[in-house]
Amino acid sequence: MLLLDGAVVGPDLVVVGERGTILRSGDQAQTWQAVASTTHATLTAVTFAPDARHGWAVGHDALILATADGGRTWAKSWQGESLADSLLDVLAIDERRVLAVGAYNLCLATDDGGKTWTRRKILDEDYHLNRLSRGPTDTFYLAGEHGTLLRSKDQGATWTRIATTYDGSFYGILPYARTLLLAHGLRGRAFRSTDDGETWKPIDVAVPVLLPTAVRLKSGTIILAGQSRALWISRDNGNTYTDWPVSLTTAIAELLELADGRILALGEAGVTILPKP
Repeated sequence: MLLLDGAVVGPDLVVVGERGTILRSGDQAQTWQAVASTTHATLTAVTFAPDARHGWAVGHDALILATADGGRTWAKSWQGESLADSLLDVLAIDERRVLAVGAYNLCLATDDGGKTWTRRKILDEDYHLNRLSRGPTDTFYLAGEHGTLLRSKDQGATWTRIATTYDGSFYGILPYARTLLLAHGLRGRAFRSTDDGETWKPIDVAVPVLLPTAVRLKSGTIILAGQSRALWISRDNGNTYTDWPVSLTTAIAELLELADGRILALGEAGVTILPKP
């Protein structure tokens, strides 16, 4: 099955994907248990608060699900009137404050743990908002279409644009040090910044495929991944990348580091465990 996102929840793992799929593992991805989600809508993203109990999953059909027991049970937290709306990412700030973003400039926020949600307008344009991320200095970042990169210094209350020379879609920003950023998107486009987005340097990854995800491991190694067995690895703080020759041949949507250093790849092949790089 197609799996699109996952989260490390204390010692456990929770992943989500097509047809309302939610899976949970308590043994580092050796076995998985299906969890009832009460929906058949595709779930695109999942996040958990620092307490590892409160979590939220978002997806198609303008849907937000919530859990208060570490992902063992889920219930509907919000659903919009138009089922054509799609939510694409979600970020838990803490147990009460959550941000969710999606297609056509859709942004929702709660400050009461999901009891109520309010719409926020981030852009004047109705661009897709693809991915939220949180940096080590508590700066938030948002990547979207038409070259959209945004930064928030007040935990998502207000956003400012980050200038780039690329006008295609971005699918994420990986903040991996105080001022180091990796932005990635369509057609193999990836850019590195050493000054929190004031200037950018293109990264050469050779193959023009969609790059939806990147992860920085505890060792400092960075992996950039996408479609058509696109996996690149950097061991010099994101300055240069080389091809990572693993056997996976299907598209990757998300990467998670397991406790032993191996990599959990989520995507078209469902769950795949990759060796420690």
